[in-house]
Amino acid sequence: MSNRVVNILVPVISVILGLIVGAIVMLVSGYDPILGYSALWEGIFGDAYRMGETVRQITPYLLSGLAVAFAFRTGLFNIGVEGQLLVGWFAATYVGIAFDLPMYIHLPLAVLAAAVAGGLWAFLPGLLKAKLQVHEVIVTIMMNYIALHTTNALIKIVADGGDSTEAIKPTASLTSAFFQSITDYSRLHYGIFIALAMVLVMWFILEKTTTGYELKSVGFNKHASEYAGMNVSKNIILSMVISGAFAGLAGAMEALGTFGYASSKGAFTGIGFDGIAVALLGANTPLGVIFGATLFGSLKYGATNMPNAAGVPIEIVSIVIAIIIFFVACGYVIRYFLEKISKKKEAN
Repeated sequence: MSNRVVNILVPVISVILGLIVGAIVMLVSGYDPILGYSALWEGIFGDAYRMGETVRQITPYLLSGLAVAFAFRTGLFNIGVEGQLLVGWFAATYVGIAFDLPMYIHLPLAVLAAAVAGGLWAFLPGLLKAKLQVHEVIVTIMMNYIALHTTNALIKIVADGGDSTEAIKPTASLTSAFFQSITDYSRLHYGIFIALAMVLVMWFILEKTTTGYELKSVGFNKHASEYAGMNVSKNIILSMVISGAFAGLAGAMEALGTFGYASSKGAFTGIGFDGIAVALLGANTPLGVIFGATLFGSLKYGATNMPNAAGVPIEIVSIVIAIIIFFVACGYVIRYFLEKISKKKEAN
C-alpha cells in the first residue's frame, strides 16, 4: 500500500469511525442516530441558504487550518491561531471603520491589516523560540488570552464604552449581492476566494520557493540546516509570522464578511483551536486542509439543525464532533494498523 493511499485512507477511516461511535453515543442516550444524521445532512445541504451558510462557515476554517499546517510543516506547533485570529478580526474592523477610501483600496487595506496584525502577534513567540529556545506552545497559549482581553479592551475604546463597534463601511465589505441572491440571502461572501487563494499561496511557498525549502529543512533538522548555512533563527521567526498572517486573514473573513463588525467576547471563537484538527485531518497539506475545513465547517453548521429537526441536544452534538476530532488525533494509530495490514499482504 503506497504512502499516498495511506494518507488518504487515514482521515477517511477517522471520520467513519467518529460517525459510528457518535451514532452509538446517540443510541445509548436515547436518540435515533439515523434521524440525527439525517438532520445533520439536511442542515448542510437542505436548501440554497444552508449550503451558502455552510460554505461561509468553511471559509475561516480553511485559513485557520492553513495557519496550523504551515507551522507544522516547518517544525513548529502554533496553538496561538485563535489569538492571532482575534487581533486580525479587530485590525480589519478598525480599518473598515476608520477610513473613507474607494473600495479597490479600502478592502485590500483592511484584509492586509488583518494579515499584518496576525503576523505581528505571532512574531513574538517566533522570536522567543529562535533566540531563547522558549517553547512556542507555552507562549502561544498565553498570548491567546492576552489577545482576547486586549481586543475586548480596544473594542470598548473604539465603541465608546460599548460592547461592539459600528458596522464597517460598505467599501471594506466582502459581502456579495450576487451570492445573497443565489443562496436565499445567506451570509456567503467573497472571502471564500481569498481562502482558496491562500491554499495556493501556501503550496507555492513550501513547494516552489527556496524560502519554503529552507523553512521545511529547519523544521526537519535545524542543526543540519545550520550546518548547511541556513539562518535557523530567521526561518523560525518567518515561519511563525506567515502562520500568524494566515490566522489574521481568518479573522478578516469574520470581520469583513460574516459579521461586519467586532464585538467583545466572553470566550474564544474556537475557530483557531479547531484549525489544529483541520490541519491534522488534512495531513498538514494545502489540499488536505481543504478537505478538513470542509468537514469541520459542514459539521459545525449542519449540527445546528440537529436539536430542532431530531431533538438531539446540542451537548450530544458537541460530543459527536469531539469524537470525530479524537479519531482524527488517533490517525497515527490507524496509520500503524494500515501499514501492518499492508506488510502482511506483501509477505503473503
